[in-house]
Amino acid sequence: MYKLVIHGGAPLKGSIKTSGSKNATLPIFFASILADGPLKLSNTPQLSDVSTTLRLLMDMGSNFVLEEDGSIFIDSSKLTILTAEYSLVKTMRASILTLGPMLAKYKKAKISLPGGCAIGTRPVNLHL
Repeated sequence: MYKLVIHGGAPLKGSIKTSGSKNATLPIFFASILADGPLKLSNTPQLSDVSTTLRLLMDMGSNFVLEEDGSIFIDSSKLTILTAEYSLVKTMRASILTLGPMLAKYKKAKISLPGGCAIGTRPVNLHL
């Protein structure tokens, strides 16, 4: 077994800026369906899955505003369409996360099986 030993003469100090997490941001966006009004998310990463999620929710009736500092205000409190658009769903596995909040709030939801990765089949029931 290898090990790495570092002998330093001074303690580490300073700061770094951490970026937002896609795996935290996407579930919060989908959970906004359950909110009664707008939510503000700060430090959201600028990734294609984040943009796709916003487009998916917007197509269903959500509104969002991107602030200069990168914060996003999203209001998904009054969806007008309860079907997730296939052209967006097929590109992203996280789109399955629309099911739980829509079923909880509206008692119905329609979504095709998501795409996004080639890892293999994964259960859907965990998200319900």
